[in-house]
Amino acid sequence: MNVFRHFRDEVAAVLAALAEAGDLPAATDFDRVTCEPPRDPKHGDMATNAALVLAGAAGTKPRDLAGKIAEGLRRLDSVAAVEVAGPGFINIRIADGFWQRRVADILAAGPAYGDADVGRGAAVNVEFTSANPTGPLHVAHARGAVFGDALAALLEKAGYAVTREYYINDWGGQIDILAESLLKRMRQLRGEALPEEAFDGLYPGQDVIDAARAALDLPADVRPDPASGSEEDRIRARDFAVAWMMDRIRDDLAALGVRHDVFSSERSLVEAGAVDTVFADLEARGLIYTGVLDPPKGKRPDDWEERPQSLFRATEFGDDVDRPLKKSNGDWTYFATDIAYHRDKWKRGAGLLIDVWGADHQGYIPRMKAAVDAISRGDATLDVKVVQLVRLIRDGAVVKMSKRAGDVVTVRDVVDEVGKDVVRFVMLTRRNDAPLDFDFARVTEQSKDNPVFYVQYAHARSHSVFRQAKDVLPDLDTGPASLVNADFSTLTNEGELSLIKKLTTWPRVIENAAETHEPHRIAFYLYDIAADFHAHWNRGRDEPDLRFIRPDDLSLTLARLALVKAVATVIASGLVLFGVAPAEEMR
Repeated sequence: MNVFRHFRDEVAAVLAALAEAGDLPAATDFDRVTCEPPRDPKHGDMATNAALVLAGAAGTKPRDLAGKIAEGLRRLDSVAAVEVAGPGFINIRIADGFWQRRVADILAAGPAYGDADVGRGAAVNVEFTSANPTGPLHVAHARGAVFGDALAALLEKAGYAVTREYYINDWGGQIDILAESLLKRMRQLRGEALPEEAFDGLYPGQDVIDAARAALDLPADVRPDPASGSEEDRIRARDFAVAWMMDRIRDDLAALGVRHDVFSSERSLVEAGAVDTVFADLEARGLIYTGVLDPPKGKRPDDWEERPQSLFRATEFGDDVDRPLKKSNGDWTYFATDIAYHRDKWKRGAGLLIDVWGADHQGYIPRMKAAVDAISRGDATLDVKVVQLVRLIRDGAVVKMSKRAGDVVTVRDVVDEVGKDVVRFVMLTRRNDAPLDFDFARVTEQSKDNPVFYVQYAHARSHSVFRQAKDVLPDLDTGPASLVNADFSTLTNEGELSLIKKLTTWPRVIENAAETHEPHRIAFYLYDIAADFHAHWNRGRDEPDLRFIRPDDLSLTLARLALVKAVATVIASGLVLFGVAPAEEMR
């Protein structure tokens, strides 16, 4: 149950009764009425704007209408008190009994607690990671991969039908360079003396050498001949290098716990004529013309030419300049293939397209949104989530990396050192559009400053409570049925009620995080739940009456154990959503 939606419905029922009594017009629209947490918790548990947004339709002052709404709300058994504040805000205090009964809801739902239907089965395509197959995944790729995977899981929990997709950039100049890099390394491994300058502008790194060694072990009838210089051998080298790199990328993703449902090939799209199709469609609609672009201010992009080009009328769809689709030599621009790819995703049924991009692609967003709007005729929506850089910190210093020199820290390096669960959780502790520091010392320390440990420790502590209960009260039935049917009216302590209230916001957190495409909200919520649970645990250490296990009061013990189980259920639900295994014991 989303308690805020529940009370919004209760407010709507009171409004409907007022409309029936003639205090509101019969056709009043209640869509603008909300029920939210008040800005100051001292004002109550809920606040509604109903009187403020409906007073005009009622032809009365907001405070006068608020008084009538408050009168109707006070009749509800679940409401303890209602207060009209300011110009017409209505603050609501919920009866303790309502909160106490929510513990049973959480236990009955189990892992499904928090599942929502705001998506209503709508198809969403989340395309993420999509690193060029020219080397291993490095730590910056890890953040986009984890973010995309967690966002997909979040949308599924909120009721969307999600496709996780990886776009293989296996067409264009960078792939030609990869093939040339492979062929030259093959020649070098066969004993040919090549000067260092022979590798200038090619891809460096041990991975290319390993791929070349693997290529030399291929059967002769499929092995590219690095000395022939033929187009056939260049294609063999290209296809082998891409396949070899993608196999390792898939292995790295698996080590990180990331999965994709679909791997789409850029080359396959081009060779199948998808770019020709989208070009012809736009041309037939008068959205392509031949023109010369003005020189851009600042750094010139790769696709700018001071000569006639085929331009897409991107400005008609909100972009600041029209964009080239075809170069003067007839080759497609990267933008043209990207349009074809997004059209393909839309044609496969996704009305919402979510792309997870690196920070260096931020300037590309307006043109891509314009293109999606054009090709779908407004039927599809594109949301681009930009993932900012990750800085690795070791011994207080930033780890220097250079992709050009082949000196990078790979995803596998970091996962092998600290574990996938730590990597995944830490990557989600900041907004995606904010830079993130990954401090090896911090992410492995056992303190509240390490959110991974702090949340996992709360989950492990909850399990330790049940192990202790078994030792102290071996005959007490703590099975699911007993916990669900506990006497929750015994949970009257302020700390207990506060913890219950925080747990009941989980469905709302899921809905809001899914609607805003912000999985970091889950990490913040889990940390807050852990903090509340640890605080209540510590109160019990100082005040024996607040301890979870009370041998002198079995009914209270069972209710408190049920609350502990509810805490564990919600924390585990959030961790699983992040692809993190909940810990039952801490080492």
